[in-house]
Amino acid sequence: MEDKPAKRKGGGWVFGAAGIFLLSKAKALLALLKFSKFGSALISMLVTVWAYTIVFPVQVAVGLVVMVFIHEMGHVFAAKRKGLPVSVPFFIPFVGAAIMMKRHPRDAVTEAYIAYGGPLIGTLGATIALAIGWFGLQGDGGAGWYVWIVIAKIGFMINLFNLLPMQPLDGGRIASAVSRWLWIVGLIGGALCIVFLNAWILIIFWLLFAYDLYKKYIRKVKGPPAKEMIMWTTPLQPLLDDGYFIPGEEHRRELPFTTYCTTDGVQRIEVKWDSLGLEHTADLKGQLLIEKAEVIRVVRKTDDEEPRLVIVVAIQGHTHESDSYYDVPSRTRLGYGLAYFGLAAYLIFMMWGVAQMGIPALN
Repeated sequence: MEDKPAKRKGGGWVFGAAGIFLLSKAKALLALLKFSKFGSALISMLVTVWAYTIVFPVQVAVGLVVMVFIHEMGHVFAAKRKGLPVSVPFFIPFVGAAIMMKRHPRDAVTEAYIAYGGPLIGTLGATIALAIGWFGLQGDGGAGWYVWIVIAKIGFMINLFNLLPMQPLDGGRIASAVSRWLWIVGLIGGALCIVFLNAWILIIFWLLFAYDLYKKYIRKVKGPPAKEMIMWTTPLQPLLDDGYFIPGEEHRRELPFTTYCTTDGVQRIEVKWDSLGLEHTADLKGQLLIEKAEVIRVVRKTDDEEPRLVIVVAIQGHTHESDSYYDVPSRTRLGYGLAYFGLAAYLIFMMWGVAQMGIPALN
């Protein structure tokens, strides 16, 4: 009896196995989505995958979202290493993903460090995908392994795109620690990409970037309006015992304030409510030219064991960017410059290498 040759498995079997595993764990995943702080990120990932399947095969859609996720987690890890709290990534179909910083960097070096983490870790993820696809082709040779190379190519493209030296892309933020003259290179390079490579997705970034440079270095206007909210809680009963009048919930009033910077560059504000005998100190997320501090809400919390008064204050002003923000030692500038151009060169080389492999169209 003639033995039938074993059917070769292509690289796509991994995605099928992952799908079966996810279905088997559906109950646990639903609980995770409902109760975990990562629920919104997972939901936005799933929605984005679904949106991309309209244009791409499902394997490519999943791979694209995973590459973006790895890139964003690079930013998260870098921010955590610098002690800056950030949110989990949130995905927006056909735009990308973003993380929200709960406190802004205090200098250009920190900003560049966090920005560089995304392309660095993202490139590592794309390289691993390429290695999986290449070794798979060298092994059983199944055409399914090509999907890994397609995913790797997507990863290289995403990270190379983000290295363009124009804000708010990562390259523009890295340039702040290398040389702000790179922003001019990014402005010209972005325009060339739009015109000659039909990269029309860049046009919104390019227009915002050009307008920002115009305001900063030609008109030299003060920063855009900005607002931060601070909240402080104080025991309610002592205020009532001392005979203080507690205003209503919608009460509004301006409070006197003083502001200063700590030795580590954090802007701090002290506000006083003299008629209640209260004062509060809070750190701001970024640097502000403060115009006023205004109470916008007063809430009595009486459902707890100890009644409390919660006061919400809006700090209004304009963003402030000191020239000292860009004071970077020459050796550090050189290090970031070598890292930036080295990563860009590696990505260009890998893009060229993938192009030589002749990837077939995926259906």
